[in-house]
Amino acid sequence: MSLTAIVLLMISAGTHAGWNVLGKKQHPTAAFFLVANIFGGLGLLPVFFHNWGKLSIIPGEIYGLSMIGGFFCFVYFVALAAAYRSGDMSIAYPLSLSLPVILVLFFSLGTGGGQELGGWCLVGMVVVAFGCFALPMKRFGEVRWQNYMNACCLFGLLSSIGIAGLTVADYAGINRLCLLPGRPFGVIDGPLTYLVCEWAMISACLIVLVIVIPAERRSCVTILRSSKSSAAIMGVGMYLAYVLILFAMLYVSDASYVAAFRQLSIPLGATLGIVLLKEPRYLPKLIGIVAVYGGLVLVGIG
Repeated sequence: MSLTAIVLLMISAGTHAGWNVLGKKQHPTAAFFLVANIFGGLGLLPVFFHNWGKLSIIPGEIYGLSMIGGFFCFVYFVALAAAYRSGDMSIAYPLSLSLPVILVLFFSLGTGGGQELGGWCLVGMVVVAFGCFALPMKRFGEVRWQNYMNACCLFGLLSSIGIAGLTVADYAGINRLCLLPGRPFGVIDGPLTYLVCEWAMISACLIVLVIVIPAERRSCVTILRSSKSSAAIMGVGMYLAYVLILFAMLYVSDASYVAAFRQLSIPLGATLGIVLLKEPRYLPKLIGIVAVYGGLVLVGIG
């Protein structure tokens, strides 16, 4: 993997962890994610309008995949906000980012799109499972139902399902878009154009949710009055982290290196939660964070 790819992925990991810290500090709601998402996606519109004349040649199937991906991203945002309101970022963040890697891998294998699992990949899965099991514990040996059946862990699990669905839909949609006959979309403007369609779906779902729930409507008014700058910064970070990953893929020979290296955001985000947000630093949590990261690296290279 080239130095350029490493630098881009490190910046992406830092940006991703950073916007999560900002979101957690704001006691996030669906309304906060709505404002952040709208601000973040505005930077993509120039590419979208640049390709305006080519939008009619995009098959309906690709638009459908962007809608599916947008819905799953909506689920991810809402569940992540709920997890952050309910518990520690240093628990919810590793859960939401680690489990999708395993879920997507099993989906790929189940649909015949994956290769046979290597030994290190299997070891990595076991290590990730151990890490997720250890994260909510205060002390080893303290295996309690309440450690796992709580809002933070359950919403963290739901957010991971959202990321998994988003990943599968994006992979299918972006690949189909970039492989259209005549290659009308490049490896950069294609994904960015697709991302705008997805952004519209995410925004639409969040708008409906905010309109339906009175507390979210009140929260939206408050955010626009006093927290829109924080929401805008978070939104830019959300989309910047993703775009940097797309650019990094141009400088690697195997996308699995990107999948493994981007998990650097897991220990970074969890550490920021512990250091900046003053969250408890129980030994099982610390070991669980390291295990999740190490296991995902093994999955990525195995």
